[in-house]
Amino acid sequence: MIENIHKNPFFEQYKTLHETVPFGDFTLADVEEAFVEGIRRDDELIEKITNNPEKPTFDNTIIYREEGKEHYYAVLDKVSTAFYNLMSADTNDEMDALAQKIQPMLTKHANDVRLNPVLFERIKHVHRHHRRLTPEEKVLLEDAYQGLVRSGALLDDEGKEKLRQLTEEAGMLSLQFSQNMLKENKAYQLHITDEAQLDGLPETAREAAAQAAKEQEKDGWVFTLDFPSYNPFMTYSTQRELRRQMYMAKNTVACHGNSEDNREICKRLINLRREIAQLLGYKTYADYVLERRMAGNRRSVYKLLDQLIDAYKPTAVKEVKAIEKYARKTEGKDFKIEPWDFGFFSHKLKLEKYNIDAEMLRPYLELNKVIEGVFGLATRLYGITFRENKDIKVYHPDVKAYEVFDRDGSYLAVFYADFHPRKGKQSGAWMTEYQGQFIDRKGVNVRPHVSVVMNFTKPTDEKPALLTLGEVETFLHEFGHSLHGMFANTRFESLSGTNVRWDFVELPSQFMENYAVEKEFLRTFAFHYQTGEPLPDELIDRIVKSRNYNAAYSCMRQVSFGLLDMAYYTLKDPFDEDIMEFEKKAWAKAMVTEQLPDTCMTVQFSHIMAGGYAAGYYSYKWAEVLDADAFSVFKKHGIFDQKTAQRFRDCILSKGGTEHPMTLYKRFRGGEPTIDALLKRNGIKRITDSHR
Repeated sequence: MIENIHKNPFFEQYKTLHETVPFGDFTLADVEEAFVEGIRRDDELIEKITNNPEKPTFDNTIIYREEGKEHYYAVLDKVSTAFYNLMSADTNDEMDALAQKIQPMLTKHANDVRLNPVLFERIKHVHRHHRRLTPEEKVLLEDAYQGLVRSGALLDDEGKEKLRQLTEEAGMLSLQFSQNMLKENKAYQLHITDEAQLDGLPETAREAAAQAAKEQEKDGWVFTLDFPSYNPFMTYSTQRELRRQMYMAKNTVACHGNSEDNREICKRLINLRREIAQLLGYKTYADYVLERRMAGNRRSVYKLLDQLIDAYKPTAVKEVKAIEKYARKTEGKDFKIEPWDFGFFSHKLKLEKYNIDAEMLRPYLELNKVIEGVFGLATRLYGITFRENKDIKVYHPDVKAYEVFDRDGSYLAVFYADFHPRKGKQSGAWMTEYQGQFIDRKGVNVRPHVSVVMNFTKPTDEKPALLTLGEVETFLHEFGHSLHGMFANTRFESLSGTNVRWDFVELPSQFMENYAVEKEFLRTFAFHYQTGEPLPDELIDRIVKSRNYNAAYSCMRQVSFGLLDMAYYTLKDPFDEDIMEFEKKAWAKAMVTEQLPDTCMTVQFSHIMAGGYAAGYYSYKWAEVLDADAFSVFKKHGIFDQKTAQRFRDCILSKGGTEHPMTLYKRFRGGEPTIDALLKRNGIKRITDSHR
């Protein structure tokens, strides 16, 4: 009898179609073993470089390291990608525990590489003495050199040891922050057994809540803090006290004084990052971060945020006053609107002004039709096509896997789509990769495997998944990121796809959102899920007319988050203030509504605490200026114009980080962007020349 010996799939090339991750074929024991072995192999690769007796060259040092990530030496990249993507999309207690065990090992290894003096001396020599390089090779070399300098290579031994301690602690705390937030979000439920308390809620929200209760073997209806459950409740429920309970639960996540409280973690992370930056010679963490961003410095960031406040705040104040006036008109002149009332009365006023409502649109936005519409848009613009392939393994039954083919029929990418919330899944939406694009040493263009992960309205026993227009926008946003990944066509993986400067990465995603309110696009897929009738023109017209409803308020909300982020990471001195009080002061000049003292955004602000956006949240508004400006070109030539789309693909989407992003943008646009297109799109009065 031949014994069936289990092989760790991370130790060899995946034996799957397109070498996709073999989900279901590996255990957590395989994962842990692969991390240990992956670190060992990566150390071996570094030793080969540092022990090379030949004079350092671009090819035997920089290229050798980059190409060494293929095959035998790829284990660490492979297991890290698979495991940490699953940690976000489908985790459990065992995975969380393993992550806690692995994190210190990974941080130590990263520091061992970044602080290796022999490796740095070789790279420094190449940085000063190298052969003629292509533009892409120049970027790779500069990134390699600056990456080590910015990671402490110039520090003395004492400084390097201090940096190790700081980064190891920061890595563990970022992980703890995310785990606490997930546990807190999933811990709260509003369980209703009295049907009268469902008053005002649309049928879709009731059915979803009934389905959630049924899945937990409970009577009645269960509402959670997941967006598809929380948002409809806050928008439609007439039960003010229940809205208050939901609002307070959502806005006090991770600050309950229990083991999942994130306040001290946030303080420590802010201080750790400040200490790291100052150890490396920068005044603040923001100075450290912005040195390698399009913005370049704090002054540019604040200039943009101040421009937006000047342009949008007066309109935002008027928008809020209009909602307050409407609330008093319906509830009485002494009625005081509270934060848990804002969404409810804002929706009521929008309905009165435009006769448009998210629930009116749901029957026309069935998920499978939306998928067809989004894929069809990519086909119309770029000629690419999608084919679902159930032979490609996925990590959860909710996930769909597609092969993507280019205009000429050649294989382009694998695309995963994960649409619905579940117990082990972080809230929000994101795009990620399981494999980046690169050209291997044999000249083969290795194509990417990209994934979009979202938390959309789930199907019920009675209805398919019917989305809101906001969810369609989210899909388009993440799909824009995925196009950036799928169209990648660069030599080096570390420069491909979304590996661009952080304040440029949101351009392709936010650009795609523009299509959500375009009549020509909606007509391609928005059909009633029961009758097949197209979305009526009058409804489309109302969508277009209402698109800027509360646009200024929404802008100020984003700006407030940017101000909060910058306030933390421009600190020069140790931070020990009360998080809640500091937060209220930090974003005060962008605020147009009352802030409750007991609520806190910081403790659940994953972007800036655990998501890589520290000193970078302004990027969303920075990229919005770019996306509005870029879409104005399409509006001029036709929103489906293939020549313009091809130029966008050639100049931006396929180039990754191989050149400075402004160089890429100007090549597409013919000049630098201005704020004018954004103001025009949002219906905001043009600001004076001195502010532009």
